[in-house]
Amino acid sequence: MSDDNQDLMALCKRRGYIWPSFEIYGGVAGMYDYGPLGFSLRNNIVEVWRSIYKGREGFVEIDSDTVNPREVFKASGHVDEFADTITYCTKCNAPFRADHLVKEFYDNPDVLSPKQLEEAFVKHGVKCPECGGDLGPVDEFNLMFRTNIGPGSARIGYLRPETAQGIFVNFPNLYRYNREKLPLGVIQTGRSYRNEIAPRQGMIRLREFNQMEVELFVDPEDKDWERFPDIENETITLVPNTTCEPVEMTIKEAVDKGIIANRVLAYFVNTTKQFLLSLGIKKEKLRFRQHLQDEMAHYAADCWDAEVLLSYGWTEITGIADRGSWDLTRHAQFSGTELKHFKKFDEPREADVTKVRAKHKTLGPRFKGQARAVAEAIEAKSPEDVKDGKLTVTVDGQDIELDGEAFEVVTVREKVTGERVVPHVIEPSHGLDRIFYSVLEHAYERDAEKDYTVMHLAPIVAPIKVGVFPLMEKDGLDDMAKALYEKVHTHRVEAYYDGSGTIGKRYARMDEVGTPWCITVDYDSLKDGTVTIRDRDSTEQKRIRADDAPRIVDELLAGKPFADL
Repeated sequence: MSDDNQDLMALCKRRGYIWPSFEIYGGVAGMYDYGPLGFSLRNNIVEVWRSIYKGREGFVEIDSDTVNPREVFKASGHVDEFADTITYCTKCNAPFRADHLVKEFYDNPDVLSPKQLEEAFVKHGVKCPECGGDLGPVDEFNLMFRTNIGPGSARIGYLRPETAQGIFVNFPNLYRYNREKLPLGVIQTGRSYRNEIAPRQGMIRLREFNQMEVELFVDPEDKDWERFPDIENETITLVPNTTCEPVEMTIKEAVDKGIIANRVLAYFVNTTKQFLLSLGIKKEKLRFRQHLQDEMAHYAADCWDAEVLLSYGWTEITGIADRGSWDLTRHAQFSGTELKHFKKFDEPREADVTKVRAKHKTLGPRFKGQARAVAEAIEAKSPEDVKDGKLTVTVDGQDIELDGEAFEVVTVREKVTGERVVPHVIEPSHGLDRIFYSVLEHAYERDAEKDYTVMHLAPIVAPIKVGVFPLMEKDGLDDMAKALYEKVHTHRVEAYYDGSGTIGKRYARMDEVGTPWCITVDYDSLKDGTVTIRDRDSTEQKRIRADDAPRIVDELLAGKPFADL
């Protein structure tokens, strides 16, 4: 950890941005609490994100449970595949994530098998970072927190390792809510949980963390986006997996050259760029790296990570992927529920249709008064529902197993008005805590000689927008300052009144927590109704009318340059 990183973390603790969780009990690695300023900053980041996806794009928002039954994560693959490699020191017994111990020797060590990692320890002389002892065998460690649902229940549950599954399993409800139309965009924020093996990078690797996830369901044959022309000429820094070298190009070039798979994915890669820059992430420290072929999920058409340069090196803070039909297909397979979109044709078409047909002659004698209901239940099924020549239907709450005497699977030629397809998913998944920390580190500036720190937070996310000071807390200056504070402080503008210490010290306190502007009431204010407003980044000061202060702060928040006041 660098000196600047240590200083920043000390500032965050001192000023109430983040605190180590359970500190009075010695703390727990990979867990942090948000203090008052951190909570406000984090919420401001969420609101900027929400204004893009819910506001501009018109996506809907849900909130799903954090505890899920095992079946959900069996379908998603987390039960079988969601594991990291672990090794223990044979001397001090400290646990380590095995692939992290060899990352300086391999471009992508997380694809190495346990046996390959053990061989890498020997080949490169890797020892325990804590005590220098030998490392033991490498095993796989599932990262999910397991629990039981209900007292004494044998039903296994897990704390969710991502928020996405709550959206996928609610697809039927969301699809109906959207009047059975695509595209369908859904967003969700919330906590997720991963039992990390050895978190050692502050807020970059947490066991309990916050996500902002987007799941956009699209027609598999239509991966365009209506607003793509609005952004196609914007430039972006990409690291394609063909060269692994950064290159700057327009969004349109990236799609035309086949570097980004399609226009809708490219649009949301660029949306992620716009979002991160608006938060104060530095352009020169932001890039989008394409997953290497051996790290790309087998079902993904394309995947890009938004990486920022931090004291830890280039760090992923958002992933944008075209996940294909994997998620809905798996949940349909494991739940037995059809998760498809009816795609209507412009005109009816002749097509061969395979369907399940009831054998009415055999149903009457067998089911008598229920025969019609059984026939309707049979013909509501699809050929995929037939298993080993048998079909199960539900009539009047009763499951009935049928064999070939009651139904047949036939292919007929008929006019069809549309077809049922499994939507593909475009997923921008944002790590809120990583973004939060990245914003802080990119905003942090310290002058060691002057012992002076400034947090250059973007005004839109700064937890305190305006500091309001009386020059002295007497002679009516404090009364005027408090009245001004009441006018400036609104649901959009968090103001802070401070009357203690010298003006210089008050400016320093506000600079250190990232407050963009400070307003001071002095003796001239009592005479002419004007006050001094100071800009954090330029330290320039201007005289304005006190009555105009709320309007001027609104204009500054909307982007008006301070120099134009």
